[in-house]
Amino acid sequence: MARTTSPLPSAKPRMRGFEATSGLLKDQIRKVGESRGFAIARLLTHWPEIAGDEMAQITRPVKVGYGREGMGASLTLLTTGPNAPMVEMQKEKLRERVNAVYGYAAISRILITQTAATGFAEGQASFTHKPKAPPAPDPAILAEAARTAAPIKNDDLRQALETLAQNILNRRKSKEG
Repeated sequence: MARTTSPLPSAKPRMRGFEATSGLLKDQIRKVGESRGFAIARLLTHWPEIAGDEMAQITRPVKVGYGREGMGASLTLLTTGPNAPMVEMQKEKLRERVNAVYGYAAISRILITQTAATGFAEGQASFTHKPKAPPAPDPAILAEAARTAAPIKNDDLRQALETLAQNILNRRKSKEG
């Protein structure tokens, strides 16, 4: 009897070196996201960029539900009880930002679900996103602002004018460079 050799498994050729984790997990993330109604996983993975640092600290997207009428989807957000009124006031702005990610008016309404500060019992969802710290002030701008407000004798007024000068000089610097 002739010996038969089994064919080598036909795997797509790999890139040289390490592969990015996002490439390896992209299909699994997409499947999990789609099971919760998220057609675009970017809504989950880039939530702080979409919602903004302030809203990302107090909210989490939970699910996107599609109604029978087909008149847009509902985005369900998770937040703590004390933060719910603030989220309620800003949900129209948030809806516009989410729809900008989709590229069309995919989300027609936002529903808010409240939870305890500790989050879900199963996964302990936490609201601990920390915003980026502001950059350290430029010493040259601080010196220029102090020099500008130096002739003022009243301490409170001088401090307020220094802050105003710093803001103006920082704005000019960011526009120029």
